Parts: sequence; structure tokens; C-alpha cells
Amino acid sequence: MTVRTLWSIYLLLLGPTLPLWASHISCINEDGKPVDWYILYKFPKHMSYDVARTGLEYMFMDSVTPAWKLSKYFINMTESALGQTLQQLYQTYEAKNSVAYVMYNDGPPNKMNYSWTHGHSKGFLLLEESQGFWVIHSIPEFPPFPEDGFSYPSTGKSYGQAVICLTFPYDQFAEIDRQLLYYNPNVYNCSIPKPFQGELFYVQILCAGSQLPPAPWNQSLVKLQSAKAETFFSFAKTKCDHEDIYVAWMAQKLQTDFLVESWQRKGHQLFSNCSLPYHIYNINRIQTPWNTSFSSYYDHSKWCVSIRPEDQWTCIGDLNYAAQQSKRSGGFVCTQNRYIYTAFRSLVLHYYDCRELHESIYGSHSIVF
Repeated sequence: MTVRTLWSIYLLLLGPTLPLWASHISCINEDGKPVDWYILYKFPKHMSYDVARTGLEYMFMDSVTPAWKLSKYFINMTESALGQTLQQLYQTYEAKNSVAYVMYNDGPPNKMNYSWTHGHSKGFLLLEESQGFWVIHSIPEFPPFPEDGFSYPSTGKSYGQAVICLTFPYDQFAEIDRQLLYYNPNVYNCSIPKPFQGELFYVQILCAGSQLPPAPWNQSLVKLQSAKAETFFSFAKTKCDHEDIYVAWMAQKLQTDFLVESWQRKGHQLFSNCSLPYHIYNINRIQTPWNTSFSSYYDHSKWCVSIRPEDQWTCIGDLNYAAQQSKRSGGFVCTQNRYIYTAFRSLVLHYYDCRELHESIYGSHSIVF
């Protein structure tokens, strides 16, 4: 009996016991349970004070258990939260009218060409006519085409990667569709049946391989509400907005100083920036709750967190804090969930202020509210 068959039987048996909101397409955690959201953080191969790693280990947290937990699975296993969530897509993608899905990545799988003309964004969404999920991630060449089934690319092993999955009611996908107009993502596989085309107007244009109309503005900020009514803010920018999204927009709009973690490629990284009322500080090193750490040079994730506990902002998204990224489209989702904030703020071991390297004043301890 295949894993896919076992999963189908499991959902069939579990379905009647679930609350109404959770009996539909949603983010699935490692226990096989529908959750409002989850976050995965895959470790890089290169970490201090540790034995050699495979590049597949990760920690996770979700709306049920909102604190970092070391996974007992590798990220390439179907039992992982990412694998279980994607199984819903791989099992239902042939359903011609009951579900819609979109996969996008500037570096798509199957040796397809990298896209410099689309957004620097990676993600996928799956929905039915009651609810669905939106996954934003940093993994190149992922996810695989539906007909290929679940796997994890070798190109995603060396560096750290971040994944956030959000479950939304159906009416929120019209807002997400409008945000994707600004992202202009490189869609490489999709299906938008007729019942969904009203809500997914712009995505269906991309799905057809056509060019999007110009966005009405260079930026768009909208409020989204998850299936359990938790608020998230979506920042989206076009390639015509040449300002850095961290410095010029998110920090100033949310009125917070941000610690920023993104891929620090040599010769491409920016310095910490204190030129505007709210500042950006470049993270230099990440620590885990298990007394290991790694350099931002080995981290491909893109996130930022308020330096002040009272602000409580955490944002996860698409764009690196790098000069050339200011000319790419993409975006972030931001939240003031205090558990998410505490989890991410505790990861900051060292950062640069606007003059020199400083150790976080909170060290390796979580912030108490």
C-alpha cells in the first residue's frame, strides 16, 4: 500500500471528527492535523558546535504549538508538515472543477530557466470553494510538478530555508490574487477552473501564460484574516518601486526598527541603515534553542523581527536585503502574533548596528511579555 493511499484513508477516517473549518483544505502540521498556520525553518549544512548535517533537518512551530520544536522528520519526507500539506495538492490536482492551485518560483524545477523578469518570489496555493492555503517559502526549484509527486530539491539543502503556511477562508483569495498582481510571480504550473476565475482574475492570466496588466500603484498593503480570524498584513511591491522594501517601506509603515535576516552573498549585502526614522539592522548570526548557531551567509531565508519587544512585528517573505533586490517585485506577510515574535527574536545572536557588530542584548534568552 502506497503512502498516498494510506494518507487518503487517514483523511477519510479523520474527516468526520474535525471541526467544520478544518475539514477542508488547510495547512497540515506534523501530527496530520489541520492548523491555522505553521512555520518551518530548515537548518543549513554548516553549523557551529555540531556534527555534520544532511541539510534536511528543521525546526517548526504552528498555531497549536507556538514555540520552536525540533522535527523528528527530514524536510524531504512526506510525513513532514510540508509533505503532508502538499499531499492535498498532489491528490486533488486532477479534480477539474473542485479545486484551484498555483505554483510559482523564480527558479522553477525540472531544469527550467531562471526568470529575471518575474518577481523574486516562491510559493504555492491550493483552494476549494470554502477555504485553502497560501505557502510562502525560500526554496529554489520547489515544489515539484503535481505529476512528479512530493520530493525536496538538492539545491535546497546547503542553505537555511524558511516556509510559512497560512490557511485562509475563500473570500481572502481575491485579496491574495490582487497582491500577486504586484508580485508578478513566475507561475510554472497551475489550474484555475471556471468556478474560481472570478476570485483569481490575475492568477488566471498568469496561468494562461499571458502578460499581466500594469498594477495601479507600485506598492500594495492589505490586511488578511486567516481561517481562525488571525490578522496578517501583506506587503507587495512591483519592480517599478526601486526602494528597498525593508528600509523605505516596512520599517517606516509599521514604525519599528527591524533586525533583518536574509541571504548574505558576498559583495551583494547592504549595510545596516539608520538614515530614516526607523532603522534596519543586519543580522550576522542565528542561534537555535539547542545551543547551535550558523552564519547568515549560509541562510537563504528572508525575514525580519522588531528589535523592541513592545512592537512585536515579525515578517516573512521573498526579498533579500540586497541592492539588486530593490528592483525586483515580491512581498512579505507580517504579524504581531506574540508567539511568533518571541520565537524569531530569540534566534538573533549577533547583528550589526550602524557602526559595528553588536551582540543582541537579549542573548540566547526568549523575551518575556
